[in-house]
Amino acid sequence: MKTNWKVIVSFWGALLGLNGVFMLLAIIPGILASDEHGWKALLVSGFASMVLGSFFFFFTKDHNKTIGKREGYLIVGLGWIWLSLSGCLPYILSGTIPSFAGALFETISGYTTTGASVLSDIEAVSPSILTWRSMTHWIGGMGIIVLTVAILPILGIGGMQLFSAEAPGVTTDKLHPRITDTAKRLWFIYVGLTFVETIFLWLAGMTWFDAFNHSMSTISTGGFSTKNDSIAAFDSPWIHYIIIFFMFMSGINFALTYWGIKGKLDKIYKNEEFRFYLGVTLFTTLLVTLVLMQNGTSGWGLELAFRNSLFQVISFITTTGFVSADLTNVSGAFILKVIFFFLLFLGGSAGSTAGGIKIVRHLVIFKNSWLEFKRLLHPSGIIPVRYNDSSVHGRITFNVMAFIIIYLLIFGFGSMVMAFTGLDFESAIGAAATSLGNVGPSIGSVCPVCNFGHITFFGKIFLSFLMLIGRLEIFTVLILFTPFFWKRN
Repeated sequence: MKTNWKVIVSFWGALLGLNGVFMLLAIIPGILASDEHGWKALLVSGFASMVLGSFFFFFTKDHNKTIGKREGYLIVGLGWIWLSLSGCLPYILSGTIPSFAGALFETISGYTTTGASVLSDIEAVSPSILTWRSMTHWIGGMGIIVLTVAILPILGIGGMQLFSAEAPGVTTDKLHPRITDTAKRLWFIYVGLTFVETIFLWLAGMTWFDAFNHSMSTISTGGFSTKNDSIAAFDSPWIHYIIIFFMFMSGINFALTYWGIKGKLDKIYKNEEFRFYLGVTLFTTLLVTLVLMQNGTSGWGLELAFRNSLFQVISFITTTGFVSADLTNVSGAFILKVIFFFLLFLGGSAGSTAGGIKIVRHLVIFKNSWLEFKRLLHPSGIIPVRYNDSSVHGRITFNVMAFIIIYLLIFGFGSMVMAFTGLDFESAIGAAATSLGNVGPSIGSVCPVCNFGHITFFGKIFLSFLMLIGRLEIFTVLILFTPFFWKRN
């Protein structure tokens, strides 16, 4: 079947146009702060994106509106490249990040909600650029393509292929038979959580500017902050606990949040992924707290040790990447570095804005591995993996196994590549793992209080690629490199 390039280009145009609109919205803080340098760069970038997007959109307005899987993968995979090229313009034009590799890295880190940064003095950056930086998180968190499907039904495209390719996780629970209505409900929750957290952070002592930016980063599980010291710059337990709560909420499947709002709490506590997510969070937090208290080098009391442990554990599991304290370099507690390194591979719930492998995949693998012992005793029996009281299709189990194997192979290859760029072993595996998992902070020279500015030109481009394939669940990007994808059926 011939690829419908017109519908693909039309969708790229819509994405670029929306990207331009968000850029224009980001100029408001700069105007209020009388910072012309930042908002003028956004103004030019926004109009350029909108003009190019309009050209793409209207040039193909007579396209055939049917869309298949091939078109869906091309729209998503290559669409994110267009967004990234458009999104890095404000950094370059404003002089905030003059190098192309650095600007592209910062942009892709934003859209993929990784939160890794090349900036060394964040507080010196224009308010408009900082807002755009946080906004890239917010756009990429739920996925601008889902947003497009939700608010541009005029395109006349069903959109399920796009939603499947874009939405994180193994499967996507449809909240409504029509995919556009599902996307609207998801974005209603997304916007609502952002608004509520902004209010709470402001009441806890943040300025409106800091509260809004940190809310966008939290709900998207991104991690960009307006402060050099991230959340550690705010010496307020209330601020820390508010962000802890919303980070945890953002790591939950948004479908469960929807059912919770509807009052169907049984759907939440009966969900195996949620129970595992909660259990791992509590267990790891208690373990890290005990290590800190036994180590005694920090001089923290029980509450502060527990708060920082809970904050950093949730920050790593949900791949948010905010920092309240660097627990990976506590003197005499190497075990903490090991714990947080393994958390890089966990990930939040499927259907959340978190990155990583996702908890549901670990559950499926654990269950299937355990059942192999039973299958050895009953070789003729049909013993399926069960998840939430339903049988998991064998194809899904094989898909999960393939995903994890490919994920680990990419991590190993990525670590070797980063080692060849000059990083030491610890920093190389840390950079590869955190980029692929869309976490942000890691270990070694890319620790929670470090940045990625020292990475080479090639290293930044390569890590940007790892962030992109990690955000789009690997298969969505790698399938574009397979020869059979391009064959006409």
